[in-house]
Amino acid sequence: MEFTGNKAIYLQICDTICERILSGSLQENDRIMSVREYGAEIGVNPNTVMRTYEKLTADGIIFNRRGIGYFVSEGARDRILENSRKEFIENEWPAIVRKMELLGINPKDIL
Repeated sequence: MEFTGNKAIYLQICDTICERILSGSLQENDRIMSVREYGAEIGVNPNTVMRTYEKLTADGIIFNRRGIGYFVSEGARDRILENSRKEFIENEWPAIVRKMELLGINPKDIL
């Protein structure tokens, strides 16, 4: 896994796991790799992976079965879609609209 410098690594890992859920490669109730396994696979400190899992747990995307591991929560895909859409509308869309206005691009030209 390659990381960019403009976003915290644990958040980039969150994005990767969420993309896997959205794409269907991870389904509800699927077990995900342990903190140590995942850290070794992607070449990061297990503490970074733990921070990722804590955030995803707090967001209701994954859950922990004590002594067994982490699993994808029921409804995780819907939660991810809802959060991603909200983030896009609040953070990304305004920048796109601003850029279109600066460049004189009419939305009808794109459609």
